[in-house]
Amino acid sequence: MHEATLGYARQLDINDTLSSFKNRFLFPAQNGFQQVYFLGNSLGLQTVKTKKYLDTVLEQWSLHGVEGFFHGNHPWMNYHSSLLEPLSAILGAKTSELTIMNQLTVNLHLMMVSFYRPEGKKNKIICEAKAFPSDQYMLETHVKFHELDPASIIIEIKPREGEHVINIDDIIDAIELHQEELAMVLWGGVNYYTGQSFNMAKIAAATKKAGAIIGFDLAHAAGNVPLHLHEWDVDFACWCNYKYLNGGPGAVGGAFIHERYHNDKSIQRFAGWWGYETASRFKMEKGFIPIESAEGWQLSTPSPLLYASLQASLEVFEEAGWNNIQEKREKLSSWLWFLLDELNREQLGQVMDYLTPRNECGCQVSIFVKQNGKQIFDGLGDHGIMTDWREPNVIRLAPVPLYNSFEDIWHFYTTLRGLIKKFS
Repeated sequence: MHEATLGYARQLDINDTLSSFKNRFLFPAQNGFQQVYFLGNSLGLQTVKTKKYLDTVLEQWSLHGVEGFFHGNHPWMNYHSSLLEPLSAILGAKTSELTIMNQLTVNLHLMMVSFYRPEGKKNKIICEAKAFPSDQYMLETHVKFHELDPASIIIEIKPREGEHVINIDDIIDAIELHQEELAMVLWGGVNYYTGQSFNMAKIAAATKKAGAIIGFDLAHAAGNVPLHLHEWDVDFACWCNYKYLNGGPGAVGGAFIHERYHNDKSIQRFAGWWGYETASRFKMEKGFIPIESAEGWQLSTPSPLLYASLQASLEVFEEAGWNNIQEKREKLSSWLWFLLDELNREQLGQVMDYLTPRNECGCQVSIFVKQNGKQIFDGLGDHGIMTDWREPNVIRLAPVPLYNSFEDIWHFYTTLRGLIKKFS
């Protein structure tokens, strides 16, 4: 049973086997004081090694020029393969099913080329209402590319009246209701606004039973919650590497393509030189022959600088251990919810609602502040606590296992408590 005391928070940190990993990251500072950073759901922190790894690429470029792809201590041609093993544990996939390329929305468009093949009445797409705008725009424009009407093709599932989150039963019911017309379900693993973590295994199983394609946008799930993409029989998934995976601003994205498609000669794709089979790539011949793995969906020469930035973070994940990270995430979440309940017990709950369902969440918790929300958010910042503001009146925070502590959460709780009393 938790205790609402600073001493208890510090004891939790003493018992935390991952507490030292906080020292592997660089924190923003204000007036010479390190900030409490709860924004890993927007942009993960830079690792201490990131600059060194970037400098290594720059030095190799200076010494070898283009031959850096083949020479030096870390030839760039081999960089991609070194990223796949740590990601396979995080994504729950075979290394052959993963590729690191482009950015999230570009990859989603590429997956739509291969997997959204409307035929007759079987052309509907189910997605979550108010998905992140990039997903909405991607679906809208891709459906128009097929000369179809987004309003009649895209079926959005929304929360029930008076509720903040989407009921899993409503998702499954919609899949079953529209199965005769359903071509694809494209769903977010974790909702960016509410922090709701969806039962992806159940959604995938219902979609496959309906004979449709299942794809996931894992922008807020990768590096956050447990994933088992291969086991769940997911067709494809895409994610960004700059949030929980700390790959840096504008980091290279990633994609999962189930192995059953790797040798499928009938599948459509937009091709590029870097996806051509490696043995004959430099013959520069006509006729696209893809690499027989997820790498066959690559397009262009990748940036070793982006690879290096991601590698610096993935090495920390490997050393910490993915299961250990998940165990700490659950403990941090339990501690945070306990303290939020303390606020409610003090009859402060009337000024706040929690959009995030505590039994369906990863790192993120979204708090709807009914009164003076912006002043409270600004006050948190003034006290050195970096959170995120979303209209209307929502404060998002994401305690990340690799660099947040139990005392960080205690500091957030006591500061929030004081600000609520001040502005109520």
